[in-house]
Amino acid sequence: MYTPQGAANPLATAKMIIELSKQTTKPVLTSFIGEGDCRRARQLLQKNNIPAFSTPEQAVSTFMYMYSYTQNLELLYQTPEELPIELTVPAFLKEILRRAFSEGRKVLTQPESLQFLDAYQIPTIKTMTARTPDEAEVVASALGYPVVMKALSPQITHKSKAESVILNVWSPAEVKMFFGELAQKVKSYSPEAEFQGVVIQPMVRKRGYELLIGSKKDPQFGSVIVFGMGGVATELLQDISIGLPPLNQVLARRLMEKTKIYQLSESSGFRPNFKLLEEILVKFSQLVMDFPEIKEIDVNPLLVDENSAVAVDARIVIETEKMLHEIQPHEHLVIAPYPKKYVTQWTLKNGTSVVLRPIKPEDETLLNELYCSLSEETMRLRFFQVFKEVPHKTLTRYCNIDYDREIAIVAEMQKDKRSIIGVALLTLEPGGKRGEFAVVVGDQWQGLGLGSKLLDYIIEIGRDMQLKTIFGYVISDNSKMINMCTKKGFRIQPFDSELSIATLEIA
Repeated sequence: MYTPQGAANPLATAKMIIELSKQTTKPVLTSFIGEGDCRRARQLLQKNNIPAFSTPEQAVSTFMYMYSYTQNLELLYQTPEELPIELTVPAFLKEILRRAFSEGRKVLTQPESLQFLDAYQIPTIKTMTARTPDEAEVVASALGYPVVMKALSPQITHKSKAESVILNVWSPAEVKMFFGELAQKVKSYSPEAEFQGVVIQPMVRKRGYELLIGSKKDPQFGSVIVFGMGGVATELLQDISIGLPPLNQVLARRLMEKTKIYQLSESSGFRPNFKLLEEILVKFSQLVMDFPEIKEIDVNPLLVDENSAVAVDARIVIETEKMLHEIQPHEHLVIAPYPKKYVTQWTLKNGTSVVLRPIKPEDETLLNELYCSLSEETMRLRFFQVFKEVPHKTLTRYCNIDYDREIAIVAEMQKDKRSIIGVALLTLEPGGKRGEFAVVVGDQWQGLGLGSKLLDYIIEIGRDMQLKTIFGYVISDNSKMINMCTKKGFRIQPFDSELSIATLEIA
């Protein structure tokens, strides 16, 4: 609302705005210009927690920021697709890092770096090394012409700057000739550089985009993920976007959408395989999370067309300080990753096997099915009210959580189809010493020990998170929950006329 200078009685207008604001949940922005009564009107509005600005431009600008913030939240809280990515950290990758560190190297060789990508199922081009001209001839013939030859030297980390890359090598004679030429370029680049042979790869000739995927450590935000235009245009165009691990399918897509290369592909007839890129970014995010020893990693170029993608070159820089000291889990991340350590198997009293695991954003549909299946009585006992449907905004609140501040454990059954049959939630209070719990089990699965197991597991997790107290609010006529809490040592006290509070000291 905007009242120009000279408008009748700005103070009366401000009082009217205050009364109107009490009747709506929508934000109210106001703008009064001028002095005197307009200034007093602004002060009156601000005392009542209603933003008031001295110019309409400021009010409009604030509104646009609010709109942008709301849109970003809506995009962020879209339900991601479940990507079939289950990866474990291969032990030999840790050995590569230890060997490089013992040799005094901070930068891995190209073949070593590509091994990291291949281990995380990121498509990589076939890469072989040769120490002599004769080996190079055999390797090139095995790969098939034409090939690419690159100098292998620990002292040369940016091969293009040293002119140590030769494309389109078509014959054995050229292989031997260029082998010597690359050796000479290494010596010319730096007298201290050691020439260890060549890296040979097939020449990729298909049409596509050259993209960049990378990660660097920021002093404040830890490891960040970079995506954008790759190849020789990387530094020239500066078309990149930055995200924070861990990534899921939605976050990977948002990361791509911020770049010009994505927008260009949307308007042109040539579209790279963005679905495959989402999977690659999620896998790359997992690689970054699993290796705090990595200071920098660049995959450039990543060649992508309508059907496929392949990493042609990669470079990994080690943070030597991390190799010298014991590393705390995920200390290089600003956002807590998915806590896999809380995934476990358990069996109900009727012999049905379930998986107890932390909830994920991808679980929204399954969680909604559970809540919609609850009887009115179960719903009343858990939520203190009965509702017909659960809005996306509420489901998002339960599924998109910060694992440092709260955790929800779901019981997933995979007998006929995947379904969630129970949920336990633990929310930490500010200070991290107390946590509030809540448990619900689907009606047909009650009486099989699942509620008791979920509560035990939440108590165990609370101890692991170093809580001192766990408490929960229970409707006073919920005798099953009160009896179960009493058996586990909870102290039950009246909270008001309808609720009781169950408290357990676990420190």
